[in-house]
Parts: sequence; C-alpha cells; structure tokens
Amino acid sequence: MDMLATRTTWLAIGILFIIVVGTKILRWKSSVHPLSTRPPPPIVNVLGLLPSLFIKGFGVTINDLYTKFGSVFTVSLFGPKITLLVGPEVSTHFFQGLESDIDVRKFMEVTIPIFGQEVFYGVDTATCSEQLNFIVDALKPSKLRSLVDPMSQEVEAYFAKWGQDGIVDLKHELEQVLMFISSRCLLGYEVRDMMLEEVYSLFHDLANGLNFLSFLFPYTTTPRNRRRDKAHIRLKEIFTATIRSRRSSGRVEDDALQRLMNSKYKDGRFTTEAEISGMIMGLVVAGHISSTSTSTWTGACMLSNTKFLIAAMEEQKHIISKYKNQIGYEALSEMDTLHRCIKEAIRMHTSAPVLVRKAHTKFRVHTKEGEEYDIPGGHNILVPTALNNKLAHIYSDPHLYDPDRFGPGREEDKVGGKYSFTTFGGGRHVCPGMALAYLQIKVIWSHLLRNFELKLISSFPKADGSKMNQEPKGKVMISYKRHQLL
Repeated sequence: MDMLATRTTWLAIGILFIIVVGTKILRWKSSVHPLSTRPPPPIVNVLGLLPSLFIKGFGVTINDLYTKFGSVFTVSLFGPKITLLVGPEVSTHFFQGLESDIDVRKFMEVTIPIFGQEVFYGVDTATCSEQLNFIVDALKPSKLRSLVDPMSQEVEAYFAKWGQDGIVDLKHELEQVLMFISSRCLLGYEVRDMMLEEVYSLFHDLANGLNFLSFLFPYTTTPRNRRRDKAHIRLKEIFTATIRSRRSSGRVEDDALQRLMNSKYKDGRFTTEAEISGMIMGLVVAGHISSTSTSTWTGACMLSNTKFLIAAMEEQKHIISKYKNQIGYEALSEMDTLHRCIKEAIRMHTSAPVLVRKAHTKFRVHTKEGEEYDIPGGHNILVPTALNNKLAHIYSDPHLYDPDRFGPGREEDKVGGKYSFTTFGGGRHVCPGMALAYLQIKVIWSHLLRNFELKLISSFPKADGSKMNQEPKGKVMISYKRHQLL
C-alpha cells in the first residue's frame, strides 16, 4: 500500500506538473529557427508514458526511453517540449552555454519568496551573476583554510556530548552539527552565541518552502508558504541587525557574512543589507540541505561496506601519525580515501536528481550512438543527473558502492569525459559551495572515524521520494562506542 500510495502521489504530481508547466511554457515565445538539414530528436508523447510513470516511476521510465531512443529524445507535453540529454557526450552546451542561449531562470521562481526579490533570480541576469561571484569569492579554497579550526571546534564540542556508547539517529545528529558549523562559519558568532535555536527553526521553515507544490505555485498561501514567508522576514531582521551592528562598531569578523558585507559591484556600490541577507539565506539553505543529505548517505554507505570503512579508518591513522593529531586544512586535503567515499555516496544518491534549463537558441548535439540533432530554441532541456551517474559505459558496476572508481588508475569520472560527474553542476554553472561541502563533511567524518566505533543498526535507507533533494527517508539509526585510533 505504501508503494502504491507513493506512485499515486507521484502520478498526481506529474500530471499537475504537466498541466501547470505546460500552461506556463505555452506563454513563452519560442524564437523562429532557420531550416536545418539535421533532424530534431525523436519525440514521445507524454500520454504514452503515463502507465510507465505510474507502474515503474520516473527514474525507470527515463532509463527505458534512453535504452530505446539513445542519448537525446524529446517528451511532448501537449505542445511544449522537454528534451532530455543523457550522458556527458551531449551535455556540453547545457553546462557551458551562455545565459542568453540557455538558462535556468524560468524554473527558479520558487526561490524568490525564499531568498528575496533582491537576490539571485529576483534580479536581472547581470546582477545575479555578480552576486554568485561574491559567493564564489567568499568560498574560495584559500579562504576556507581559516574555517577549518572553527569547524573542528564545533564538531568536537557537539560530539563531546555523546556518552561512552549509545544509539542515535545519524541524520538528525548530522543535521544538528551542520547547523552549528553554518552558524559559526557563515552567519557569525552573534547568531551562534545568542539566537541559534531560533535561527535553526527559522531555516527549517525556510527550507520547507522548497517543495513540489511551491515549485508549481510559489506564491500560494499554503501553511508551509506562510511559515516560509514569516521565517524570511524574521531572518532578514536578524541579519540586518547584525550587519548594522558590525558596520556601526567597525567590528570585522572572519566569516562569510563579513565577506558578503565587503563585496562591491562593478559600478562601485557595496551590497545592501537586503542583498547580504538574501545571499546568506541562499548559502545556508542550499548548503545545509545538501550537506545533511550527503553526509548521511556517506555514513550509511561506509557503514554498510566494511572494506571501505576499514580503508577510511586506516587513512585516519596515517593522517594522525603524519600530522601528530593536528587535523588542519592540509591534513584534510590529503584524505583521498575519505574524499572518494563521500564522492561515491553523492554519485549514487545525488541531491539533485535532475537539472533543467530553457534553450533560447538552437544548438547541435552529437550522440555517442553517432546521431546528430538540432535542438530547437524554446525547448526545455533536462539533464537526468541521477541516471547519468549510473551509466554503464561511464561507471563500471554503477549500482555498486565502489569509491575506488575515482582512484588512481581508474578515475572513471574523468575517463568518461568532462561532464561525467555533474552532481555539483559543471562549466559555467558549477556549484560555488562544492569545496565548502566537501570540507565540512570531511571534518565531521574524520572526527567520527577517529573517535567512535560505529555500526548501522537500521536497514539501509531508501531515498525519500517526497523530497526534492532525495534525502534518506526516515531515521538512520546507528550505534556508537567511543574509541581512539592509535
């Protein structure tokens, strides 16, 4: 009954998505294209897919279409078209194309009431680009070095509260410690020391605004959206007060909030309070949701695979010996085994199962099957990241958890092509928080592996199909016992 209910829910969501998005897209003007000698991709009508979507689900249905039609095919939504690009061979324009040729703005209206009209997709393309560059600059690896010590302090303090042994919900624990890290390294000590509990609750309400219904109807007055809007207003008040306090006192801190305060546009003006608040909200929501999901999947995968758990622990012993138990930025950078364990968990359980953009101009693709197609301007372009991450011609035994696939001599993500691994996006559209995500997850799991014997005692989690980020469903129960690696 649970599976039937899930499929029924997804079918209803799918039909609603088709109707609403189809209606919206029909209003968008498609450019007129010159005649071409190259054919468009094969087309399948969505009505013919409904039985498969209901019985097999979205992922299996898309895989079946890929098997039948190859790397490129189009789904017709009663007029509007969605063209799917499967595999790195056909993804270059999607990730490298100019915003004027292919962009994501039409699909990101849901973020405007979450982060505000003053930032990202609430402003023009040029301003949005500058704001994203501010975030990229704030999270450069060179600037992340200074965050390792405060991250480590938060992790050590949090897990010091665990007893000598016990049973916990890993997902809940990681969500908590990641919020402590975010508050310390991104929001500043003012939030960390004085109002963390309130801010944690507010960000929870804000993140809940990212759901399927809000994606379709961003401004409807549902209970979740009302809580989202109240959280946005209160968070803006908190950050505005912090910004004004720092500026009036001349106090300067080493955190992302300060770096965004110091950011300056090309025309010479500094970022406003509303812009800083919105960018911080975006940074925390995006980072916290994906990092909680990824760190939990990493734990579930490692604890279910003794070979790689032992390898990760042996690496920690080596790092401890080399750096005399001082885990700094260099030590973390050398944790290649742990890095691969995290990366493989992301490959198998990506937090962004699909990426979508709208093509404004025609572009050409060459498939691995030897076909050549023109993708018309006006099409909506979808890259199924979850499927791409499990393509057999890129990844050997793709459904097997095997971090060694990223190791020396194999490097399957590189051998397969530039866009073989795009969980964090790619090209012009790579996620600016990627380095931060890896860093904080490494800090957490390095500490856990060095200080605890851990066992997964619940069954391996399934992905929560009701969530947009495919986080582990339900609780992920583990047992722990304190120990110290020699």
